[in-house]
Amino acid sequence: MRTGKFFTLFMTGVIVLAGHSFAQKTVNEATLTYSISIESSSEKVAMSKTLDGATLSVYLKGAQSKTDMTSALGTESNQYDAKAGKGIILKQYSGQKLMITLSSANWAQKNQVNQNMKFSIENGEQTIAGFRCKKAIGQAADGKTFTVYFSPDIILANKQYDNAFAGLPGMPVQYELQSGKLKFKYSLTGINYDPVPLSKFEIPKTGFRIMTYEENQQLRKGDK
Repeated sequence: MRTGKFFTLFMTGVIVLAGHSFAQKTVNEATLTYSISIESSSEKVAMSKTLDGATLSVYLKGAQSKTDMTSALGTESNQYDAKAGKGIILKQYSGQKLMITLSSANWAQKNQVNQNMKFSIENGEQTIAGFRCKKAIGQAADGKTFTVYFSPDIILANKQYDNAFAGLPGMPVQYELQSGKLKFKYSLTGINYDPVPLSKFEIPKTGFRIMTYEENQQLRKGDK
């Protein structure tokens, strides 16, 4: 009888542990770090030096989000406060510093290509960077697709830091994005659950040339 009870308790414990292992965790605050590499072989040699060691850092704190893309070329940051409905883009390249201010409408327009992204999830699982991952194919409204491996065990509460993943049922661990002839691969290298300091979201008061999103769009049209 004792042996039977022990076996029952043991199996119950295994089931409970298994349940905890795959229980979804909603994350409101964290720092995610991705490495960036080029997958397009034809352009890889020419661009490898400029992107050697390139990283993408994602800072999430409630309704606030910030992404820093850093490479040998410089740094570009996208910051948005979903509660306030305001955001900025900071570009720091070749000694030039530009700040672009955005309203909630501007933010939506900037990310409209990723609006209503649909994902089809494939069967099977694999472990990437220590996370249990599933493979999904994302399809944008224009028909373009990309591949993403995500962890269904972690849900990022902030869905507006990157509209491409708003409908993804988990945290992106590895994905590929096409930009012109180049294909970039993003791989999660670390996640830190420590509180993100508010100073990370402070808006610079000096040192940047400031323009609105509309002004920047007009400037880009003039360059074409």
